[in-house]
Amino acid sequence: MTRGQYIDPRASRITFRQYAERWVRTHTGEINSREAAERRLRLHAYPHIGSRPLGSFKPEHIRAWIADLEATVPAESHRRIIVGTVSAALSAAVDDGLLSKNPCRARTVQLPKPGRPHVTPWTTAQVFGVRDALDRRLRAAVDVGAGCGLRQGEIFGLSVDELDYERGWLHVGHQLKRIRGKYVFALPKGGKVRDVPLPQAVATALRDHVKAFPSVDVTLPWRTPDGPLVTKRLVFSGVEGRHVRVSHVNDHHWKPALAAAGVIPQAEAGERYASAREHGMHALRHFYASVLLDAGESIRALSSYLGHADPGFTLRTYTHLMPSSEGRTRKAVDRLYLASDPQDHGPETAQAA
Repeated sequence: MTRGQYIDPRASRITFRQYAERWVRTHTGEINSREAAERRLRLHAYPHIGSRPLGSFKPEHIRAWIADLEATVPAESHRRIIVGTVSAALSAAVDDGLLSKNPCRARTVQLPKPGRPHVTPWTTAQVFGVRDALDRRLRAAVDVGAGCGLRQGEIFGLSVDELDYERGWLHVGHQLKRIRGKYVFALPKGGKVRDVPLPQAVATALRDHVKAFPSVDVTLPWRTPDGPLVTKRLVFSGVEGRHVRVSHVNDHHWKPALAAAGVIPQAEAGERYASAREHGMHALRHFYASVLLDAGESIRALSSYLGHADPGFTLRTYTHLMPSSEGRTRKAVDRLYLASDPQDHGPETAQAA
């Protein structure tokens, strides 16, 4: 008690589930983050360690639980997120004086390794193949994703006042987001409001789109389903004259376009298209990143345009797409030869040049 390390045994008799449910309710941040944390705990933690009193936790219990997770959660990166959520709850219990230390942080507890993302960007032919296969109302969305790197919610939440055609900038100030089955306007992921260069080709596509499909005023709650109402004049709209329903676009427009472009197999008669997580609209952001890196753009600039909180994350995700030193060497020598007499590509001519 003198050292401030005393834990009241009565307080530590509360079960992990009782404490974690209270922790989730008071968790700060985006509502989607709270719901994701609650779902991970409910599905993967409570059935194993939910009834254990906090005061009885030892590292061996965490080790056994992590081993059990391997049978139900194959992806190591997903297991790491689940364990991280449990560890955050136990750290809060330490701060609240219910635990002396977090058993997840013991030296003998080996956390699942972080995933190693390896992005394989689409080819230019795939991007334009999918674009051509989409309904005309949605084609310009491909231009914004592949040409400006916006996320799906940012594309379908794009408003006309965020487009600066004269100076060539696109402002990303909000997104269209679905929470508990209801659509809202909210800040971009991580609150990363940003400005992105607007290429002339994308600007032309957007101008043509707005002429063919005039923008509409849409009023939705801000941030949460019970938030204050705000109105945005959206560039993209659904056929009923309201906002785009993302789930409808994914199932009835995007996947058929993927199949038509040969990105995924065609669905059997009467069957739904197979899951194609790596070929969602997020693939357009990966294409955008690959184009910028191939052109020599810096990781810091790319991170800013993509709205990443940490340039290190951008580097880890796309480092394999950066031009290699040997690639730069080949291009440098090729440019030297191309600059020489086109009738003689021999070393003597190149040396003279």
